[in-house]
Amino acid sequence: MSNGVNGFLGDTPLRVVIKLLILSVAVGFLMSIFGLYPDDILFAARDFIVDLWNTGFKTLGRLGDYLLLGAVIVIPVFILIRVLSYRR
Repeated sequence: MSNGVNGFLGDTPLRVVIKLLILSVAVGFLMSIFGLYPDDILFAARDFIVDLWNTGFKTLGRLGDYLLLGAVIVIPVFILIRVLSYRR
């Protein structure tokens, strides 16, 4: 059983925990130097998703505007072409 756990973790569980603790302290120190905090990162990710969501719907709204604007020209021209070709 311990060979399976060691194989999964890549080392003994105690050594993995010690490595993760040291790495966590180092990364936490660097994040503190740069002024990054977990709640800031979570809020930035949330804001990114909300902005992406809102921008997507604005784009769909603009796409609808473009569709209507183009249809004002395309539909009458299509009908005119069909009427003129129907006479032949």
